[in-house]
Amino acid sequence: MKNKIIILLAIVTFWGCSEDFTELAPISNRNEADFFNDTSDFIASLNASYAALQNPGVYGRAYWTMFEMRGDNTDQGPDATGLARQYTEINAFTEDPLNEQVGAAWDGSYLVIANCNVVLSRIEGVEIDATLKNRIIGEALFLRSLMYYHLGIAFGNIPLQLTPFIPGDELVQVDASAVYTQLISDLTTAEANLPVSYPASDVGRATKGAAATLLAKVLLTVGQDSDAATVLRRIVDNYGYSLVPNYADLWGAANENNQESIFEVQYISGGIGQGSAFSNEFSPSAILQTGQGFGRNRPTETMENAYEAGDLRFEISMGTTWINEDSEVEIQNYVRKYESDPPTENDSDINFIVFRYADVLLMLAEALGESGESYALINQVRTRAGLPNIDATTPGTFDEKLLNERQVELAFENHRWPDLKRFGVAVQKITQAEPLIDAGSIRNLFFIPQRELDINTNFVQNSN
Repeated sequence: MKNKIIILLAIVTFWGCSEDFTELAPISNRNEADFFNDTSDFIASLNASYAALQNPGVYGRAYWTMFEMRGDNTDQGPDATGLARQYTEINAFTEDPLNEQVGAAWDGSYLVIANCNVVLSRIEGVEIDATLKNRIIGEALFLRSLMYYHLGIAFGNIPLQLTPFIPGDELVQVDASAVYTQLISDLTTAEANLPVSYPASDVGRATKGAAATLLAKVLLTVGQDSDAATVLRRIVDNYGYSLVPNYADLWGAANENNQESIFEVQYISGGIGQGSAFSNEFSPSAILQTGQGFGRNRPTETMENAYEAGDLRFEISMGTTWINEDSEVEIQNYVRKYESDPPTENDSDINFIVFRYADVLLMLAEALGESGESYALINQVRTRAGLPNIDATTPGTFDEKLLNERQVELAFENHRWPDLKRFGVAVQKITQAEPLIDAGSIRNLFFIPQRELDINTNFVQNSN
């Protein structure tokens, strides 16, 4: 889909969001009598939703601050001035309802939801090829569900808007459990509607595997392990994914959308506003070839110590360099998975991998619980990493071993905070990694952005 993505920025601008964003409605409505009349209109609007995943409020920035830095994988380091202050607060659980990164995640996620709601509301009344219509519905349901999953994990109590917002409607918060129930239904439909794969010209669109992976993740989140196992076996048996032989071959622009990839946010460089900023955000300037490196999202000592000796994933995932800051030499860890040499600053061709097959194998082990089959699934992942097999006699509980494997295999891919919450160990892991963070200050949910409370006076702020 990268050959099409050049047109998407203009479309995203067209489907902008309202000033009071939670109205969930596009601000600009090109004469609707002239739009949503044929297939190309719906594809264009869907493309806008895909492109919006690039935004700083979604995968471009806010998600890695809220789902990696919130946990014990990364932090901001000693720099806590300017923009870095917002990251430091998220990492330390000291952010308030005015934190801009948290607000951006709310806005960016609901922008995608608003676009998808328009597609879903208009397509039923249009006569187009039935197979293509079902595919468009499946894509829109997947993208909307992907946003609602992140909003549910982050905020819990959110408005579940499934139709275009009409000014004057009252938005009502619902508990995350109601959100997940809706997602199970929507993703079941999406999986049924979507193809297993696409021709090269459309690589990057949502597939059966993408919908099923998110469905399984939701089912695990609500404790429906048996149902999750059924879905995950379907992915393993029917959808054609496999681990790439070498962990290093997962990363870099030349390896994108490979046999292990299930869904990626597509970026393209070239000065068209569609490149990714990960290389500049994560790399220290000392090792970056183009522009400034900000050294954000820094792997913690806890993350470094999670790797076993000889783990081939370590040097591919993170590095360490010496930084001269104000004449003081500092050792700094940094994320390597998104390294590149962009032609200009913040204009990398590097995609963001949302789901991949190794996650499916580890989720299936989780769904099955401790068993010989589960250890065999984990050991598929460990073997590629150059590590020996583990089994029931290996020290630690099954959950401890599995969670550690997820930490090192999926490091810096936005899985850590949801994992800590799902396994019920957020307080334990964070206080071990950050002893200065008091257990009583660790909250399961982010604050609802203050602007949303001001606009929607019936909203209740999160307290835990």
